[in-house]
Amino acid sequence: MSRSLIVIDAGDPHAVHVALRNALTGDGPAVLPRQGAGQTMEAGSVPRNVTLVVETSGSTGVPKRVALSADALLASAAASAGAIGGQEPGVARWVLALPAHYIAGANVLVRSIAAGTEPIILAPGHFDPAAFCAAADRLDSDQRFTSLVPVQLARLLDAATDAASRGDHAMLATLRRFDALLIGGQALQPELRRRALDAGLRIVRTYGSSETGGGCVYDGAPIGTVRAREVDGHVELSGPVLAEGYLDDTGALDRERTDAAFHTADGIRWYRTGDLGTVDADGRLSVTGRADNVIISGGEKVSLDAVERVIRRRPGFEEAVVVAAVSAEWGQVPAVAVAGHPQTELAQLRVLVRSELGNAAAPAHLVLLDRMPLLASGKPDRVAIADRVAGSIRGA
Repeated sequence: MSRSLIVIDAGDPHAVHVALRNALTGDGPAVLPRQGAGQTMEAGSVPRNVTLVVETSGSTGVPKRVALSADALLASAAASAGAIGGQEPGVARWVLALPAHYIAGANVLVRSIAAGTEPIILAPGHFDPAAFCAAADRLDSDQRFTSLVPVQLARLLDAATDAASRGDHAMLATLRRFDALLIGGQALQPELRRRALDAGLRIVRTYGSSETGGGCVYDGAPIGTVRAREVDGHVELSGPVLAEGYLDDTGALDRERTDAAFHTADGIRWYRTGDLGTVDADGRLSVTGRADNVIISGGEKVSLDAVERVIRRRPGFEEAVVVAAVSAEWGQVPAVAVAGHPQTELAQLRVLVRSELGNAAAPAHLVLLDRMPLLASGKPDRVAIADRVAGSIRGA
């Protein structure tokens, strides 16, 4: 059996919210929020149990269409409420500050629906800390939540700190009233985390993806009945939050692509995340990087994520991105891209990385950008960054 699918412009989060509510109750078609879609339109059909279709960003590879059921979405909402509070009906309220066509944004809407409350929705586009705090001040509930990416958290802290230096502590007070600020989408740097905690904010690091119904690991601990395991260094997740799989262009389940990412072992369905990491005896997960973000440089394996973590500890490089660059001598080498004009030179970065990760990991290039290309979600657009780095190296 199948159900109809509609495409809704994610630039109208209110419309996405209404459509999602109807889809979750079974009274409406499945929903595919899409940036710049324009007018709502029918888009064929999908399997009957599919409620939400999320098109992945394609920041490091080919975009996919992830199919999520109502059961998975509501299981995610329930697990989140159990982990951070907000289980009492009609109490928890959320601020939507992320695009509605990304799973974290859609989840804010779903969790509001599950809680029986109306979300406060920021206007799409440039993230304005003042506008966010003004929206948060409209929350009339004792339980307040939001989801952010690290760059948004950093901008909020910068704005609140600047205001406080002028004697205005209102923004900081607003942020402190949140029961939890869920921070995900990319790694939360230790220094930014410390800043937030020192400011008295209740932040929760989340880990997950569209395929897991969004964040399903909070501060390293799987939530609800989600389980994490490590198989040959690769992270796998299981639980009721998992997606049905991927859809092809016709709306049918893409069996080949789905079977490559999801598999069943001993009666349990698992999702292969594509990340590297470890799981300790208590089930806590530590992610070390992407399995596909490893290069071979001079015959040695180098994790670009590991290089990036070291680089980002350097003042001025907190949002630097490390990508692969072609080398006639070594095959591939790490290259650092950073916005602005930090004082540190490439030679200093090489010494820093070499001391921790070895010679092969030392970056061979430092490329200064006017601004860092970002996806709508706030994540670095690594494909665009790699293109700019390659162009800069060729033109050097």
